[in-house]
Amino acid sequence: MEKKNIIEVHNLRKVFKVPKKSKDLTWIKKRLSWVYREWEEKVAVVDIDLEIKEGEILGYLGPNGAGKSTTIKMLTGILHPTLGEIKVFGNLDPVKDRNEYTQQIGVVFGQRSILAYDIPVKDSFRLFKAIYGLSEEFYQERVEYLVKMLGIEDFFERPYRMLSLGEKMRCELAASFLHKPKIVFLDEPTIGLDASAKIAIRKFLRKINREEGVTIMITTHDMDDIEELCSRIILIDEGIVAYEGSLTKFKATYSDWKRVSFYYKKVHDKDKLKKLRENLDVIEEIEHNITIKIPANDSLGKYLSQIVESVEIIDLTIQEPKLENIVAKIYENRKKGS
Repeated sequence: MEKKNIIEVHNLRKVFKVPKKSKDLTWIKKRLSWVYREWEEKVAVVDIDLEIKEGEILGYLGPNGAGKSTTIKMLTGILHPTLGEIKVFGNLDPVKDRNEYTQQIGVVFGQRSILAYDIPVKDSFRLFKAIYGLSEEFYQERVEYLVKMLGIEDFFERPYRMLSLGEKMRCELAASFLHKPKIVFLDEPTIGLDASAKIAIRKFLRKINREEGVTIMITTHDMDDIEELCSRIILIDEGIVAYEGSLTKFKATYSDWKRVSFYYKKVHDKDKLKKLRENLDVIEEIEHNITIKIPANDSLGKYLSQIVESVEIIDLTIQEPKLENIVAKIYENRKKGS
């Protein structure tokens, strides 16, 4: 059974008015600029259409200034769209139906805290209990579940300011899931974290998505987050959607090579091995270790057969380009206009 859309966005646009920067102003104009400002428009998001399925984890990618955070802020009701329509749960508008809407969503901004700075984390959670009107029974059960899931028992009673960055983020995540939201928006949740903290957060997100069916939209510069969590991505650049679809299709479309490394014991057929070397791009060869590059649109099986016929294989690995390299290449090509 196909899952229904939980978020639908049509022709979403956001335009900011910013002070106009002028060079080489005369002293009179400089004086006038103190009381009279010239403004210009900056388009942050350009006519975006989105559909997010119930229970999916969607990766929302883009370079700095692409419009990712602006989109998230409009979807959460923090910013008003200049144009366009956002419908969540079929009929809710994040701005017009703010009170009802915020009871059903969670938000984490990686560089801004939702927890009080000077008081123990558990006291901040108590404040959220009151804000969301949670019963004591539900609250106790939920806190126990989240504290255990995210491993925050040892510092749950410490003031937020005394925690490490990784500890803070785990507490932020727990707080955003406290009221059992149906949708959670995560803006750079793993920024600046060490490897162990990132692994813990990804594990938590996969588990809670699977167990509770919560829909998660995540923006990140960490491509490992996307690889680990998302089956579908949206790529945005200069406020425009550059790609929307499955992660698998994205790789298949934009990855132009595969790297094959093999370690062999002995050569079966010198002529076939020589031909293989001549026909392919040999990146590295050290004694019995050879690494070659195979075009993505070529049959991998054909080359593997040739390798097996040429040498006695001990070990063989196949590697695709890293997602971050593919994404960077797309942005570079867009800048060149290709």
